[in-house]
Amino acid sequence: MERVNQTSSVSEFILLGLFSRPEDQKPLFALFFITYVVTIAGNVLIILAIRSDTQLQTPMYFFLSILSFVDVCYTTTIVPKMLVNFLSKQKSISYAECMTQMYFFLAFASTESYLLAAMAIDRYVAICDPFHYVTTMSRRRCVLLVTFCSIAHLHSLLLVLLINCLLFCDSNIIHHFLCDINPLLKLSCSSTFVNEIVINTEGLVTLVSPFICVIISYLQILTVVLKIPSAAGKHKAFSTCGSHVTMVTLFYGSIIYVYFRPLSTDTIKDRVATVIYTILSSMLNPFIYSLRNKDVKRGLRKLMSRRMS
Repeated sequence: MERVNQTSSVSEFILLGLFSRPEDQKPLFALFFITYVVTIAGNVLIILAIRSDTQLQTPMYFFLSILSFVDVCYTTTIVPKMLVNFLSKQKSISYAECMTQMYFFLAFASTESYLLAAMAIDRYVAICDPFHYVTTMSRRRCVLLVTFCSIAHLHSLLLVLLINCLLFCDSNIIHHFLCDINPLLKLSCSSTFVNEIVINTEGLVTLVSPFICVIISYLQILTVVLKIPSAAGKHKAFSTCGSHVTMVTLFYGSIIYVYFRPLSTDTIKDRVATVIYTILSSMLNPFIYSLRNKDVKRGLRKLMSRRMS
C-alpha cells in the first residue's frame, strides 16, 4: 500500500523543454510549428504520390510510404505537446499522459528502426540478386516485414511498464521536452537497477539488431558494386542507396549518441540530438527521398497536376 501511495504522489511532471530561457520560447514555437507543418505536409504528399502512381507500386516505395506514415505519427506524438509548452507557463504533463507519450514515442522510434532495416534488405536484394527481386520481395513478404516491425510495440510496452513501477517522490521536473527513459530514470527516487539491466540487454538488442542488419546488407551491396566494371554502373547502384544511407546515418547516429552513454552525462546536447532523430529526420525524409529520386519527383508532379486540374 505504501508503494502505491508513493507512486501516486506524483500526479504530473514539468517538462522544462529544449531551452528554459523565457525569451527563447516564442521563437522556438514558430520554428517547431513550421517544422511540424512541413513534416506533415511533406510526408502526406509522399504517401499520396506513391499510392496514386502505378509506377511507384514497388517494394522500395511501399516501405517508403510506411516510413512516411510512421514519421507523421512519430512527430504528432511529440510536437503538439511541445508547442503548447512553449506558450505555457506551467509546462506540465499528467503522469498518465507522460506514460502514454513515452509508449508511442518508443514504439514509433523502434518501428522506424525496423523499417530502415527492411529497406536495407530491399536494397540488398535489388542489387545483389536482381533477377529474383520480384519473387523474393513479393507483396506478401513486404507486408510480413512491415508486420514484423510491430514487435516494436512490445518493446515499448515492456519499458513503460518498468518505468511505471518506479517511485517519483522527490521532484517532478523533467529536464527534457518529452517523456523519455533516461530523464525519468534520473528523476526516480527508487532503484533503477532492473530498468538499466533491461535497457542494456533487451533494449540494446532491439536497437542494435536492425542496425547490424543494415550494416551487413550494405557490406554485401558494397562487395557486389565494387565488382561492377563500369563507373556508370557503380554510380547507378550507389545512387539507389544514397537516400537510405543518409536517413540511416541521421537516425542511428543521433540515437547512439543519446542512449549509448551513462545517465549522468545528460546535457543540452542530448536534447538537441533527440530533436535530430525525432523531429528533424522526419521533416527531412520527404526532401531526401524526393530530391534524390527522379521517380518520386515525377510522382509528385503528377499528383500536383491532378490536384491543379
